[in-house]
Amino acid sequence: MDATQQLQSLSWSDAAYLAPEWILIAFMIGLAVLDLFLPRRALTGWLTLAGLLTSLGFVVWRLTELANSAGQTDAAGQQVNGIIRIMADSYRIDYFSSLLKIVFLVAAALTVLMSLGTVKRSDISDRGEYYYLLLPAVCGAMIMASSGDMITLYIGLELLSITTYVLVGIRKHAVQSTEAAFKYVVTGGISSALVLFGMSYLYGITGATNLGAIAQGIKEHGIDFPAILYVAFFFLIAGLGIKIAAAPFHYWAADVYQGAPTPITAFLAVVSKGAAFAVIFRIIYNTAFFASSPGKPVTNDVFLVLLILAAAAMLIGSTMALRQFNAKRLMALSGVANAGYMLVPLGLSIKGMHASGFGEFVFYLAAYLLMTIGALAVIGVIGKSEGNDDVGSFAGLYHRAPWTAVAMVVFLLSLAGLPVTGGFFGKLFILLGAMQSKDYWIAAVMVASSVISYYFYFGLIRQMFMRSTNDSDVRVPATSGIVIWLCAIATVALGIVPGPALDWVNSHFTIVNDLFVQFVP
Repeated sequence: MDATQQLQSLSWSDAAYLAPEWILIAFMIGLAVLDLFLPRRALTGWLTLAGLLTSLGFVVWRLTELANSAGQTDAAGQQVNGIIRIMADSYRIDYFSSLLKIVFLVAAALTVLMSLGTVKRSDISDRGEYYYLLLPAVCGAMIMASSGDMITLYIGLELLSITTYVLVGIRKHAVQSTEAAFKYVVTGGISSALVLFGMSYLYGITGATNLGAIAQGIKEHGIDFPAILYVAFFFLIAGLGIKIAAAPFHYWAADVYQGAPTPITAFLAVVSKGAAFAVIFRIIYNTAFFASSPGKPVTNDVFLVLLILAAAAMLIGSTMALRQFNAKRLMALSGVANAGYMLVPLGLSIKGMHASGFGEFVFYLAAYLLMTIGALAVIGVIGKSEGNDDVGSFAGLYHRAPWTAVAMVVFLLSLAGLPVTGGFFGKLFILLGAMQSKDYWIAAVMVASSVISYYFYFGLIRQMFMRSTNDSDVRVPATSGIVIWLCAIATVALGIVPGPALDWVNSHFTIVNDLFVQFVP
């Protein structure tokens, strides 16, 4: 079925399933017009937040419907699996996409709330544009999570990329922001080119863009072209490796994170990274599973490369962070290491005895969302108060803002993977998965990387509690305080009761239903 036939098959009832995406686009268009007339640009921020929360409500409602309908039978006596397929399965609403959309929308809402307290009018003249451009960026990430076709997937990727290029460079008079935007555009263009190149080889082998049709084509013809499959998969991994900032494709991250406004840094660290992981799951699981034949172990090699990439990201990210004295650059390299942790369950899930990789990934992504956005919210408050993002600006924070310092300790302990925090159990679940799969070497790399990270995470704690202070007050805006404490409380909650969340995901998610696209000819 070609793209025209797919579009013609989209009925009004099908379009209703896209309500979360329509809401974001409608709010963006409305705010772009209203921004010309609103007397106070801050209103745009609150309306943007309202649009995100409205979309989030529809996603949660739809996820609840999917959970309630799963296992029931329809009028024909067929069992309902809780998956909604639109346009010949080129767009999917399932547990996989719904859970990731919740992560993206929550992260974007926290980003907007953080921005209301830390973004200065003097830094960004067009604050209305700053806020409503977040909406199409989130919509692009949501499209990437739901796509079952490479064309739809690439449209979502570019929608996310182009809007974030603008957001990174939105501080027009800041040289660092301009430099960061330029580097991000260049590396983003290279990433898109690599992804397209890999997609073109898959299309060349199978003559299809639908992921289900590609899987079918690989089973029938792909095993005769193992070299082309290797090229396709490795170019896709390299292009998406840039998007998730995994070593050795991470060199843009530190400069871009430092030059972007702090809330946009948080958005890139969680939403952009999470959306790229969604694409890796969709493509690799729909295609690489069917790429092997006797004597041609393409599948095993692809998943081994993912584990090697994970190990490189963990070790290089952790060791490079040891010499960083800027807090945002440190968080960028911490994000490189965390990208490695999140790659591990993806690389392990090919093993027959380990089938809970997605649950481990989503749990750690949720913990990473909370600890990263919370930590960057604190960094934004300190940067606004001190005028810089250096680690030294945290000196004596406990004496100047004791509760903010306590919250920052929670985030740093979670990032380091220490109890009782969400980050501890997130790393523990992934580590146990690696041990269960008998990949002891990647488990050893995880432990070594975590131990190395203690040095720079506890360096920040030492600054806050054991260094002298200039006694200047740190004012925490109300909205930033809300973000900080929401993230801190949720981080501790995930560390106290991690089991129910992981069990719910594992009990509803299945690889066959949620990741394998079924081609409709």
